[in-house]
Amino acid sequence: MNGPRHDTGFGPEGPFGESFLGRRVLLTGQTGFKGGWLAMWLDRLGAETRAVALPPDTQPALYHLARIDTLCDSRFADINVPLDLARAVAGFRPDLIIHMAAQAIVRGGYDRPAETFATNVVGTANVLEIARAHRDSLSGVIVVTSDKCYDNREWDWGYRETDRLGGRDPYSASKACTELVAEAYRQSFFADPAGPQLATVRAGNVIGGGDWSPFRLIPDIVRATLEGRETVIRNPASLRPWQHVLEPLAGYLTIGAAMLEGRGTEVAGAWNFGPDSEAAVPVGTLCAMLAEAWGEDGPRFRADPPPNAPHEAGILRLDSTKARQRLGWQPRLSLREALGLTAAWYRAQAAGADMLRLSLGQIADYAARLRPMPAALARPALPTSQLAIQRG
Repeated sequence: MNGPRHDTGFGPEGPFGESFLGRRVLLTGQTGFKGGWLAMWLDRLGAETRAVALPPDTQPALYHLARIDTLCDSRFADINVPLDLARAVAGFRPDLIIHMAAQAIVRGGYDRPAETFATNVVGTANVLEIARAHRDSLSGVIVVTSDKCYDNREWDWGYRETDRLGGRDPYSASKACTELVAEAYRQSFFADPAGPQLATVRAGNVIGGGDWSPFRLIPDIVRATLEGRETVIRNPASLRPWQHVLEPLAGYLTIGAAMLEGRGTEVAGAWNFGPDSEAAVPVGTLCAMLAEAWGEDGPRFRADPPPNAPHEAGILRLDSTKARQRLGWQPRLSLREALGLTAAWYRAQAAGADMLRLSLGQIADYAARLRPMPAALARPALPTSQLAIQRG
């Protein structure tokens, strides 16, 4: 059972109605950044969550700061070890599976390529085997991948769900492979309209409080700022689609709610959840905006691109038209607002605030901006066996 709910003025009456109330959700990746925030949101929605992941690998960690283990039945296991994963899930008959556990760092893919492919590809297959074993109770599966799953041509326009998958670096290629694995399982084992459905979701560069991952811009800036150091910026001209963590999570929950309500065929397939075009700005611009949001004693920067650095994409955008038109999803925060929430979180953490209460408060405030989930999606989803189709 989950721990006691925390009174933040937001509960099952929120934008997803009672879709998650009392429903059993198997979540992987609760010890990570996005997984921790989703565990908190699921608690507010009244879900009974069983969560599986490796122990946190950063210090500090959102998992500890926000006391995630009080909000769900949290278990430590390696998704790369099928027996360990099966033991962690034993006795829990999920209504919904949300798979977020991953090796999520581009630079980590260069340092540990085999581990990256093992976790992101084989680990995903292991989770989908758990899903196959629970087809009798399951309404759907959501596999979280990345905007970096696309074959990046350095286009000025956003990638659509029908664009070709690929990846020049191990991390990006592993995410493209994850999409292929998920699509193979979808067509082979989750294609029955009367049975559970499978969706994959792709988000941009996610920011927000509680991320302490290495080789990520905001955590690097926060660490340097709190230690009184300059932040060395590797690629100030690189363009990224920045978005607050709650934005894509709202999209994931919209898909999950549709599955739990028996409308899984309308949301099966691949979905992009990216920010508005004005939130796609160069790294240098983002740094200046964060310094403004931080205020007194804010970050200081120095651009110093390292020689012979591993390749990282220069331009990357997402086209989220499909999610806007069919799910009624859209970003609710400007980039300035997203950075304001992020700076406020880290400043409060440095001051010793109750980070669970503050985080739940940010979720409540964000949820108040959301419209109720549409009773019916705009139109039936198109077939999604399009993973290798190029833009027409």
